[in-house]
Amino acid sequence: MIFTAFFKTLGQTGDPRFRKVLFLGLGLTIALLIAACVGFYLLVQWLVGPEAALPLLGEVTWLDDILSVGSVFLVLLLSVFLMIPVASAFTSMFLDEVAQAVEDKHYPALPPAAKVPFWDAVKDTVNFLGLLIAANILALFLYVMFPPAALFIFWGLNGFLLGREYFTLAAARRVGTAEAKKLRRRHSTTIWAAGTLMAVPLSVPLVNLVIPILGAATFTHIYHALARR
Repeated sequence: MIFTAFFKTLGQTGDPRFRKVLFLGLGLTIALLIAACVGFYLLVQWLVGPEAALPLLGEVTWLDDILSVGSVFLVLLLSVFLMIPVASAFTSMFLDEVAQAVEDKHYPALPPAAKVPFWDAVKDTVNFLGLLIAANILALFLYVMFPPAALFIFWGLNGFLLGREYFTLAAARRVGTAEAKKLRRRHSTTIWAAGTLMAVPLSVPLVNLVIPILGAATFTHIYHALARR
C-alpha cells in the first residue's frame, strides 16, 4: 500500500499545483533570507553607529562596516543549515492544495473537503517546525553516542515526525483533527513506515526540498486506503 501510494505520487509530480506549492515555499524562503540579511546589516549599523572607540586605537569609523558585512556572511552561512527546514515549513503552509490536487485526480467522486483556515495552517507549521528542529537537536547526542547508527536514527526519528504530521494533515481534511489522531494511533506502524520512506531522501541535497509535497500527496493516498478498510 505504501509503495503504491508513493508511485502514484511520483506519477503526478508534473501537476502544476505541485510546482506552484514548491515555488511558493522556495520563494518565501529566499525572501526571508534577504530580509534577514538586510535586517542584521541595519541592526549592526544602528548598534555600532558610524564611529566606535577601541582600546589603543581610539575612535574608528570602519568597525561598523566590518561587523555589518560579517553579519551578512553569518546569516548566509546559517542559511545553508536552515534553508531545508525553513523551506519545508513554508511549503507545509500550502500542502492542503497538494492534497486537493491528489483527490481531484484520483478520488473525483469525493465531496469537497473542509478548508484549513490560513492562520491555523501557519500555527501548525510553526509548531511542526519547532518540534522538528528541537527533536533533531536532541538527536545529536544519540548521533555522537552511536555513530554507526546515526543515519538510521535520523531516518527513524524524522520518519515518525513526518508521518505524524502529513497523515494528520490528509485525514483532518476529511474527518476532523480528533478522528485523524485516532486513525493515526490505530495505524501507527504503517504511518511510521511510510514516514521513514519520506525521511530517507531528506539526506539528499535539493531532493529534500520536495519532500513536503511528496509526503502530503503520498499520505493522502494512504489515508484513503486506510479509510476504505
